[in-house]
Amino acid sequence: MGIYTVRLKDRQQIAEGTMAYFLDKPDGFAFAGGQSIDLTLINPPETDAEGDKRSFSIASAPHEPWIMVATRQRDTAFKRVLRSMAFGSELQIEGPFGSMTLHRKVSRPAVILAGGIGITPFRSMLLQAAQAGTGHRILLFYSNRRPEDAAFLGELQELAQRNSTFALIPTMTDLSQSKIAWTGERGYINKEMLTKFVDDLREPIYYTAGPPALVAAVKEMLGEAGVDEDEINSEDFVGY
Repeated sequence: MGIYTVRLKDRQQIAEGTMAYFLDKPDGFAFAGGQSIDLTLINPPETDAEGDKRSFSIASAPHEPWIMVATRQRDTAFKRVLRSMAFGSELQIEGPFGSMTLHRKVSRPAVILAGGIGITPFRSMLLQAAQAGTGHRILLFYSNRRPEDAAFLGELQELAQRNSTFALIPTMTDLSQSKIAWTGERGYINKEMLTKFVDDLREPIYYTAGPPALVAAVKEMLGEAGVDEDEINSEDFVGY
């Protein structure tokens, strides 16, 4: 863990209302998929009561040549500054933090339940596992309102096509405002959806991230299904 000064390299819209920011990767900065950093603005032109620092999951994989974070574009001073900042501007990062990383026992599958921007740590985790050829069987249930809101969806679909040990189950909860035809799963992630793809719900190690209400509902559902709470790794995303 350390403190580094980095520069903004690029920004891209990756879903409706969602931006990805690409930062220089400092020499010697090492992390594992699922970890996070604190990002601090340096002498920003505006600030507000929420401050100049945010915690972000690292969305890039360890082998990629940059650090990438992604966030919903709420109207706060921090995000207005980040959205308008000139490329090459300096920021400060601290980290990495967190222990929500892929378990080592390959014989046990991983089941990931992500909602919205909660996908960010799992993009990193999945790409790391694929690049390293760990052999883990991984199932990702990914919930969004519409395909337009689903960050990294196309990339994850391609990863699932290339990797026989990874299965992607995206589900949409409100297609009324979508302009994209959808033939996949619909509705919220629940026990009935899980049992369509997981034979024994007590066998996998679970990972979940997203809004607190989603994470709480997932943990309650898994607990009622007999899953030990020690085998549920979770992270709440607040204010994104």
